[in-house]
Amino acid sequence: MQKTNQPIWTKNFISVSLTHFFVFVSFYALLTTLPIYVIDELGGNEAQGGLVVTAIMVAAILIRPFSGKFLEKTGKKKGLIAAASLYLLTMIFYLTVSEFEGLMALRFIHGLSFAVVTTATGAIAADVVPVQRRGEGLGYFAMSMNVAVVVGPFVGLSILQAAPFETLFIVLSAFMLLGVISSLMIRSSGEKAVPKTEQKATKVSFHDLFETRALPTALIASLVAFSYSSIVSFISVYANSLGLGGVSSYFFVVFAVVMIVSRPSLGRAFDNKGPSIVILPSLLIFAGGLILLGYIDSLWGMLLAGAIVGLGYGSLLPSFQTMAVQSAPEHRSGHATATFFMMYDTGIAAGSYVLGLLVSMTSFSVTYQISGILVLLVLGIFYYAYTRQQKTRMVKERAEEV
Repeated sequence: MQKTNQPIWTKNFISVSLTHFFVFVSFYALLTTLPIYVIDELGGNEAQGGLVVTAIMVAAILIRPFSGKFLEKTGKKKGLIAAASLYLLTMIFYLTVSEFEGLMALRFIHGLSFAVVTTATGAIAADVVPVQRRGEGLGYFAMSMNVAVVVGPFVGLSILQAAPFETLFIVLSAFMLLGVISSLMIRSSGEKAVPKTEQKATKVSFHDLFETRALPTALIASLVAFSYSSIVSFISVYANSLGLGGVSSYFFVVFAVVMIVSRPSLGRAFDNKGPSIVILPSLLIFAGGLILLGYIDSLWGMLLAGAIVGLGYGSLLPSFQTMAVQSAPEHRSGHATATFFMMYDTGIAAGSYVLGLLVSMTSFSVTYQISGILVLLVLGIFYYAYTRQQKTRMVKERAEEV
């Protein structure tokens, strides 16, 4: 029987969380600054500025299914170090780009290493966290990305106010060097050996690329990501349209602070009382925050919406990730993580495109209201799927007792 008081904050956990943090600081810094780089430095237009965001997501989606198999072959720690090193090398090459086509190619390569790095960090975090505290532990782990959501754009935009883009790329390369160093400090990923029956397979099958047991949870998470894309893609533009252009950064500050404050207690609730006690109210609160965004017209309204969205969305990603990992055997945690994030990335990419079209046809207000309604539909889907799963499990347990 496993002890529930096993520590979460081990050297391995801190190291993998730091790697995750540095990766996402550079990711979000580039997400907010590269469109400006395309327009101001490369002479591109707004559509091309959007394409540099899409390119990295498309590459990540394409490589996700193979990243679990890659990590299985190399080992999660070795795979993480290799991918993080490629991520660093790619970052350095931003200093040499002078044409839009070259930037697009570099963004695609960047997406490949990004997918493997984030799959590896997620899988290793799931391995090194005590099983009985996985919901709480992965909640803490996800906070490294939540903090990066604020730090990345803040660092990127602050540097550009005083220095050229070359300085930004050098600073972000230094961040990723720290990320590689952090990955080297992981002594062991805690991964389990792959059963011999699975090692014999020579042909690449669907099972080699995807973890089918994680797909139901991943599909539900992708719908949440679809709605969440309205935040990451349009909140700054929406703020500008309301005459609140300087507020969008504060929105993410409030968003992140509320997530960080609420995450520990919600993570413990997940472990002690089960997923539904966290996910159902979080979906309801998240939907409310999105709908509220459709009606705001002031600074305080946007900050309030940021707090509500942060409280609602903050625990959804780690909760769904934990469910996806727990649905599969421990030696398949890399595949489960890859499957989960492939669907999550797909939701973000599809949402950015579809909701962008919706904004152009209607308005930001309507788009946020529809996004909130979609989350309410997800709530119903999750409630039906989870309660049905629980009933099936109870029937099996009773049958075994008889």
